[in-house]
Amino acid sequence: MDTQSGGQGIPARVIIVTGVSGSGRVSAMRVLEDLGFYCVDNLPVALAPTVARLAAAHVPPIANVALGIDARERIFFPQWPQAIEELERAGGRLEIIFLDASDDVLARRYSESRRPHPLAESGLSVADSIRRERLALAEIRERATRVIDTTTLTVHELREVMTAAVMSAAERRRMAIALVSFGYKYGHPVGLDLVFDVRFIPNPFFVPALRPLSGLDAPVREYVMAQAQAQGFVARVGELLEFLIPLYQREGKSYLTIGLGCTGGRHRAPVLARALRDELARVGHDAAVRDHDIAR
Repeated sequence: MDTQSGGQGIPARVIIVTGVSGSGRVSAMRVLEDLGFYCVDNLPVALAPTVARLAAAHVPPIANVALGIDARERIFFPQWPQAIEELERAGGRLEIIFLDASDDVLARRYSESRRPHPLAESGLSVADSIRRERLALAEIRERATRVIDTTTLTVHELREVMTAAVMSAAERRRMAIALVSFGYKYGHPVGLDLVFDVRFIPNPFFVPALRPLSGLDAPVREYVMAQAQAQGFVARVGELLEFLIPLYQREGKSYLTIGLGCTGGRHRAPVLARALRDELARVGHDAAVRDHDIAR
């Protein structure tokens, strides 16, 4: 995503998320927040340029802003054309994502949630309220950079569509991957998504010259990686992760934390975490290594 502010005092990228009520705007805003956007929902549209300028003036500047706007802001909503024109004149990259769904699905969603339509008035049916809102939003829908129909989308599918809509292919490949070495004698660290037990590899602890060293030392690395079991482990787990990582990314997962455990977390697990990091780098995935118990 862009990292610099816009040319005339607004963020480099401003996304306005709007659409008919019940089409998933709140879920879409959550996706953008997870993608690193500074998000303000239910914003009176007249304040959009002000929020954009404040974000650009922040130290450091906030480069990516998402503003959620809907027609329930009855007093301010008629001012949206002027607000959008002001943002466009200020420079930067302005996009409008409009969320829509069929009338039947919108009516069913309101029935299931038992919430009144935000534009409903006394005696006005949900169907009439939906039609009234569509009329109010017709012009901004025409101006939209992208219209997303959520009629048949699950929340997970909406996440995937939103991610594809706002991020480049290179950015979609990014996922924070961490390889955490630990010792089983101290218990599992919190927050591991996958765990591999590497205690089947011969333990350097029982080699007197290696016992006081750690997996950060070359003699220990050489001893561990000289084992056929260690080489096979790195190759096969590397293949597994090469298969899994794109699937996790497609599901919208932002973080993947992989645990590698040996008895004390001092010798084998740190070595294999780094070997696996190098194997992932070979196929284009960056990973960070954390040693949870190496100093114990």
